[in-house]
Amino acid sequence: MVIDFTKALTMSGINANLGINYPKQNVRFYGNLPSDSFETTSVNKYTSEFYLQKAIRSNPKITKILAEVDTPVKLNMEQLNNLLKNHAQDTKKTAIGIMENLPFSLQNLVDKKAVTDAAYLHDVGKSLIPPEILNKNGKLDKRETEIMHKHSELGYELLKDSNIDGKTLKLIRNHHQNAKRSGYPLVDKTFRADLNLQIVSVADKFSALTEKRSYKDAMDKTKALTIIYNDVKDGKLHPFVFKALVNYANKEDLTPQPLL
Repeated sequence: MVIDFTKALTMSGINANLGINYPKQNVRFYGNLPSDSFETTSVNKYTSEFYLQKAIRSNPKITKILAEVDTPVKLNMEQLNNLLKNHAQDTKKTAIGIMENLPFSLQNLVDKKAVTDAAYLHDVGKSLIPPEILNKNGKLDKRETEIMHKHSELGYELLKDSNIDGKTLKLIRNHHQNAKRSGYPLVDKTFRADLNLQIVSVADKFSALTEKRSYKDAMDKTKALTIIYNDVKDGKLHPFVFKALVNYANKEDLTPQPLL
């Protein structure tokens, strides 16, 4: 039975078994995605001040990216540690929840380690975003938005010479992209938002919407899911990934996240 999502999101709760009406130009999954298993190898070593300072010194592209937006290279470890403790952990937890709630046939196609590691590391580049921009109590202006949008590329450049695999690095770089290629950074027509990327991207968005930040209050899960459902209608997100997120959110006792 197909249930209209706007009716499914009622005061009585979210229907975890909802069917979804979506456009005929539906989002597809691309790429040959091998199955994998969770591993205990920690990626925390790539978030230390020692490692990141070394990465900055050895990779001139980091300085170049920031120079393009007239921003000095300044590593803010307090900012990064706060992100890792809060938003990164929540994004990782949400990504795992989405994977666990996918149909079994799709679970076998997910690279679980790449998704888990990328969900945790996706905002490492924000350690180089000026705190007055990252924590601004209000809407970013054009220049500030341009600087903020550099964080995904910066995260990729900070980590690309590590032992992190290429698939995870691409997920970090493109976690603000979507199936319509309307996000950032810019990609060419060959870009495809595969299953792994859609999971990381929507986990990040759901976490950001439901946590309290300096410029906004925490949003309840019903409102957050309503906003994300627009991505399904716009052809940016596959309905199966969205449904897995709904099922996860319905099972979790989601409380507002702390101020970053």
